Amino acid sequence: MRECVIFAGSGNPELARAVSEQVGMPLGSCSVERFPDGETSVRLLESVRGNDVYLLQPTCPPVNDNVMELFAFADACRRAAAGRIHAVLPYYGYARSDKRHGRREPITASMVALLMKASGIDHVLTIDLHTTQIEGFFPGPFDTLTAVPTLCAAMRGELPADAVVVSPDAGRVKLATEYAQRLDLPLAVLHKRRETGSETRVTHLVGEVEGRTCLIIDDMISTGGTLVESVQALREAGAVGFHVAATHGLLLGNAIARLTDAGVQRVCVTDTIVQERDEGGVLRVVSVAGLLAGALRKLASDESLEELF
Repeated sequence: MRECVIFAGSGNPELARAVSEQVGMPLGSCSVERFPDGETSVRLLESVRGNDVYLLQPTCPPVNDNVMELFAFADACRRAAAGRIHAVLPYYGYARSDKRHGRREPITASMVALLMKASGIDHVLTIDLHTTQIEGFFPGPFDTLTAVPTLCAAMRGELPADAVVVSPDAGRVKLATEYAQRLDLPLAVLHKRRETGSETRVTHLVGEVEGRTCLIIDDMISTGGTLVESVQALREAGAVGFHVAATHGLLLGNAIARLTDAGVQRVCVTDTIVQERDEGGVLRVVSVAGLLAGALRKLASDESLEELF
């Protein structure tokens, strides 16, 4: 293994500490400050010359602050003559802006990727991208791990034998199929039609859910609106129980309360994003520290990541 240093950004320091413990390497010493005017200041407090540097910094809310901090970290490492700079982004912010819906819109996911390269980042490692085409935006090595096996292992004992995995729309069928195969459960798909620029409506359901518990999956949960709509449609079709699973739990505003009020009994997410304590006991957080630690060990030894995908 080459000499390596792991730095923790302020986006998710708890996850960074868990990863460093499992890798068996202390976190690098650094300082991150926010000036009164909002500017970010990063300072490395140890040498990185010639070393592989891993910057663990999910670009989650506050997205712009965390993205800028990542760029500042990378630039500091580049100017300090680091050997290779790896951006470890458990959550990739701006991922939903992966294409233009009109002629006068940015593709911000691409812009962020190009800025990462310009700041000195050589390689990106992330978990469950919103769309795989984002990998092509970065002009260099890009690896996407998946937390689906980790989530399935955590949920296997909680789901009844007659449960069914539900894709909330046609775009998540591939992801739902992976859950269904790993849990050995049948699959159902909700089909939607866009009514306005901001509203959709479930038009029909493919699959049998009557009298069953439904596990509704997605890659991320933001406000919970899509999932609440899915629960309503499944209840009308005769479903009797509702669980939700997603890799990234943004859970903005009162998302958990909305899901609970809709009848969701369990929300299972990972710690790619820091989670506040859920007083109602509905939220379960599963750690991806082991997954990331395994990837870092393989990268440090120039081994393939294939078995982690």
